[in-house]
Amino acid sequence: MSALTLEAAAPAPAPPRSGLVRTVLRLHRAALWIWLAFVAGTAGLLLWLLGPGADTAQRALDTYGYSGLIMAMGSADEYSSRFYYADTLLTVGSFAVALFAGGPLIARELETGTAQLAWTQSVSPVRWLAAKLAVPAAFVVAGTGLLTLLYHQLWTAHGNLLIAGIQPRALYFSLGPATVAAPLLGLALGALIGLAVRRTLPALAFSGFAYFLVYAFRGNHWPFQGRYQAPELHSRSRAITATGARVADPDCYDDKACLAKHHVVGFSREYLPSSDYWPRQLLETGVLLALTAVAVALAFGLLRRRAATG
Repeated sequence: MSALTLEAAAPAPAPPRSGLVRTVLRLHRAALWIWLAFVAGTAGLLLWLLGPGADTAQRALDTYGYSGLIMAMGSADEYSSRFYYADTLLTVGSFAVALFAGGPLIARELETGTAQLAWTQSVSPVRWLAAKLAVPAAFVVAGTGLLTLLYHQLWTAHGNLLIAGIQPRALYFSLGPATVAAPLLGLALGALIGLAVRRTLPALAFSGFAYFLVYAFRGNHWPFQGRYQAPELHSRSRAITATGARVADPDCYDDKACLAKHHVVGFSREYLPSSDYWPRQLLETGVLLALTAVAVALAFGLLRRRAATG
């Protein structure tokens, strides 16, 4: 009888970490498949731009030059426009991570009682939140890291196909580790807001608004990052004559008389890395990761306080 009593009183063994990870993946498998499809689609776009798209654009550029590119809106110009699509997709993906973290990942499980049920089955609130953050964070880092590497490779290989100006310079400064750190901040902010609000729809709204503020502030005010500030990035442009000689750029891309006067049939463009590229990138990455750590710490503190008060 005493043995039976002791056996009944013994606490249930804690589930292994792998089981908790599998539970998170199973509960959010739809979001996982959407994320994998997003990464695969964006990577496919980047690979096309690296290969067949770049070949077509280069042939059009060799034939018509930059003046034809601008005036005729040919395939090279379409390539220049599509070059920025992946940047837009990465931005949308970061917003989606924040929305997912605030809504389905955290708030919905608190609202429906799924989280509280897990806490009664030998899964502590701290372990529950740790798994909720670690699993999507791993997929976010892997996915955005792959896309950022491909994007930077695209810039290195075919940046000369872009029309010079503010847009390429600003884009260049988003092709680094800060692009990977940004959605992690969205994940942490979404989790914190989800724990604070505990209702799905309001958490979605507040998470999206919070990340929008971070995105807007990052683009317009942070001195080390400048999506719209056009950080310094030199470009080297040379004009190509009918004989194939490369001469000084006369700066008359859409002036046919000027082009004829200088016997220009095309242009070459090369963007040169800024000397402060890596200091800016690393500083911004550090700030984003520090803010992420603060948001995660606040989330765990709020969860402990909520769990202690019931």
